[in-house]
Amino acid sequence: MKVKVINISKHPLPEYKTALSAGMDLTANIDAPIVLKPLERRLIPTGLSIELPAGYEAQVRPRSGMALKFGLTCLNSPGTIDADYRGEIGVILANVSNETCTIEDGERIAQLVIAKHETITWEVTGELNETERGAGGFGSTGK
Repeated sequence: MKVKVINISKHPLPEYKTALSAGMDLTANIDAPIVLKPLERRLIPTGLSIELPAGYEAQVRPRSGMALKFGLTCLNSPGTIDADYRGEIGVILANVSNETCTIEDGERIAQLVIAKHETITWEVTGELNETERGAGGFGSTGK
């Protein structure tokens, strides 16, 4: 599948690092380093805008290495970029560690995963089919 992209950043386009990778790394496109204090969050620009086909979304997800090593995560993970959005992709990066972190220009800050999705039509009803689980919610299936 081809996806149109506008790249106003100083960096190459995201790419799959291995043949079976699901995500491509997004990089920070900033003029100066951004310091994130503990529990602080910032919108980090990427310099990328995309045009997805109908029926697809782009998901912005945390990078596991940054989460483990530095306590940095994407706050609204996964962030959804709808097929009709044409603005710049931004990453809401949050520091959930006890240490201050610095984001540098060109640093890999998140992953972008393209996913197919369905559009539904609601069918209003007064009852739902029974299942073994029923209405059992959080923790109802055990540890």
